[in-house]
Amino acid sequence: MNEFFTVGQIVNTHGIKGEVKVIPYTEDVNNFKRYGQLRIDGKEWKKIQGVKFQKDRVILKLEGIDDMNTAELYKQKYLEVPRAEEPELEEGEYYAVDLVGCMVKDTNGKELGKVFDIISTKNNDVCWIKEPKQLLIPVLNDIVLDIDLDNETITIAPVGDWQDED
Repeated sequence: MNEFFTVGQIVNTHGIKGEVKVIPYTEDVNNFKRYGQLRIDGKEWKKIQGVKFQKDRVILKLEGIDDMNTAELYKQKYLEVPRAEEPELEEGEYYAVDLVGCMVKDTNGKELGKVFDIISTKNNDVCWIKEPKQLLIPVLNDIVLDIDLDNETITIAPVGDWQDED
């Protein structure tokens, strides 16, 4: 499992005092208020000195970035926090990043492929398998029957039971 979670990406500068505009990758943007510091691109640590919200973006003031020119150097860089700083999950809850790479099998033992990505929708998450055949699997209790992170496997109901096959 990853030791760090990517929680956002710096996409632009904001103003002349070194603030940066961030696309949040966390479901709750208020998490940025509780993070004390962030790791940038897996290298340097910066303390958070201020957090503001603007539409679908987070505006951060980070330690040592005090002007627009310096902020410009951080564009397109990713922001990370240690897994240990994230809340413990309830039984049956998982971080989406932990499901990526898991082998999906149905209850008949047929391997369907590895999870390429998790797509968040308004109603539920969806596991996306790209290969060998593209498949979108709604993460619903009657479809996803078991998640075993230790063995990196996800067991689902047979596809024909919940989706018309091509």
